[in-house]
Amino acid sequence: MAKEIPETSTSNSSQDSTSGFAVAETYEEKPVKSGNVARRVWDSFKQNPNYHITQKGVVGANGQVFDVESAAVATAESPLARKLKGRHLQMIAIGGSIGTGLFVGSGKALQQGGPASLLIAFALIGGMLFCTVQALGEMAVLLPVAGSFSAYSTRFLDPAWGFAMGWNYAMQWLIVMPLEIVAAAITIQYWNYPVSPAAWVSIFLVVVIGINLVGVQGYGEAEFIFSLVKIIAVVGFIILGVILDSGGGSNGEYIGGRNYRDPGAFNNGFKGLCSVFVIAAFAFAGTELVGLAAAETANPRRSLPTAVKQVFWRICLFYIVSLLLVGLLVPYTDPRLIGQSSVDAKASPFVIAIRDAGIKGLDSVMNVVVMISVLSVGNSSVYGSSRTLCALAEQGQAPQFLAYIDRRGRPLKAIGVASVIGLLAFLAASERETDVFIWLQALSGLSSIFTWGSICLAHIRFRRAWRLQGRSLNELAYRSQAGVVGSWIGFLFNVLVLIAQFWTGFAPVKPQYGPPVTGASARIKSFFQAYLAFPLVVLCYLGYKIIYRTPFMRSKDMDLRTGVRDLNLAELVADEEREKASWPKWKKAYKFLC
Repeated sequence: MAKEIPETSTSNSSQDSTSGFAVAETYEEKPVKSGNVARRVWDSFKQNPNYHITQKGVVGANGQVFDVESAAVATAESPLARKLKGRHLQMIAIGGSIGTGLFVGSGKALQQGGPASLLIAFALIGGMLFCTVQALGEMAVLLPVAGSFSAYSTRFLDPAWGFAMGWNYAMQWLIVMPLEIVAAAITIQYWNYPVSPAAWVSIFLVVVIGINLVGVQGYGEAEFIFSLVKIIAVVGFIILGVILDSGGGSNGEYIGGRNYRDPGAFNNGFKGLCSVFVIAAFAFAGTELVGLAAAETANPRRSLPTAVKQVFWRICLFYIVSLLLVGLLVPYTDPRLIGQSSVDAKASPFVIAIRDAGIKGLDSVMNVVVMISVLSVGNSSVYGSSRTLCALAEQGQAPQFLAYIDRRGRPLKAIGVASVIGLLAFLAASERETDVFIWLQALSGLSSIFTWGSICLAHIRFRRAWRLQGRSLNELAYRSQAGVVGSWIGFLFNVLVLIAQFWTGFAPVKPQYGPPVTGASARIKSFFQAYLAFPLVVLCYLGYKIIYRTPFMRSKDMDLRTGVRDLNLAELVADEEREKASWPKWKKAYKFLC
């Protein structure tokens, strides 16, 4: 049982004689001996004595400079605290990525593609994400290691690709942190308060950093509350939207499918649909955090499958149904959809629909939800970037000081780096704020696409290795409902999104209001704002591969053992199957879906 003030919280690896797996054992947390509160708090920040990292430049057993085996052990034995509970994971999975991409970004998508393109693109991207998260869930339940998907790329694809994906993902969240803090300050301007944005930036930075300094349990509780607010808001909007579309508004006017007829279901043709694909992909960013959190979950074998399955319902209910109603209630020709920035709450189709209904005060409530969503993403950005940087350092792929984990299981120095970069949010008071953040965002604009594609490809390679090494699918604690076919669909769909981003970046759709992008200089600028991350990822991969001579991982050589947390996994799975056989049909159906 976890104590209030732990001295250590870590894991080690041992060989289980019955299963043949290298099993990650959990060290028991020991209470700090007598002393005042200040002393105990001070001691909790001291380095965990059980951490270890892969040394750079050490030749491994395979004769390569990068030691894949040591890297796998380092991530498996990471002393991160394992305090996330099932309810935390479920809320992270259900509401973790609901933010400005849904509430505000959907307005831009509606304006560029029309209501039908909005619905089609989000549904297809949602289907791709379902396959991706299922693949991630299968690997994370078996191997709940630090770094998750970047570590899987190192183990199942190529250490150089794992390096590129790890830094790509960390860079995404490091940049999102100041962007979301600025976004939260911008939402305050909805009420025209005469307060400098820098003051709000200071308040929000303290809140977000403070939550993450509490530890992973603080992050989990905050996300539980944030996600609950977002879920209630979306469900409330869906109920209100049905009433308004059916003629239950203040003027009693029936709307129905009028906006699908005039101004129409589509805008800007096929290119409009492709541009919405790109926006939809960014709106789903953060869905994969549930896999990253597996390493800090008390019992991922029990909690993670439920959380992974609920991603499907989040996609259907919170995205598809709510955006269907948005398309019915707000015409894509509405000039209010063109906001001053990507986080301008006045451009939110949710807020516009409520204001058009004439319901006083409810638009301010929706704006509060937008602000909470922004803070939630900012909170997740510190968590995601710090854990990824720490895992990279443990594998010898980042500066060693980032691997520092204290006795409460917090990667303090990685959190510190994320916090320092968060100070860029004070550019909100600068005249060059917009230009700076556009180019910062361009550095990681394709991060999620690369991450999701890598997850699917790693799962395909993992399944091949599992089969060639003579293991049965029945030995897996959780099996992807989409299977390998789903991973191929997810991988190919991510490639298609990259192609769509290339096209719409070089030749963007003609804006409904304002001048079109013409001329070589304007097109090149637009392209690099959309595609700058691609050459950076390629440079990271090729540079690391040349310097460290990393191998492409062969299926027969892949490590499928290090990091498995459960002893006698085959027996546990067999016991669970016998328990499932005794369930009534309604429970079997419920557990299959949820």
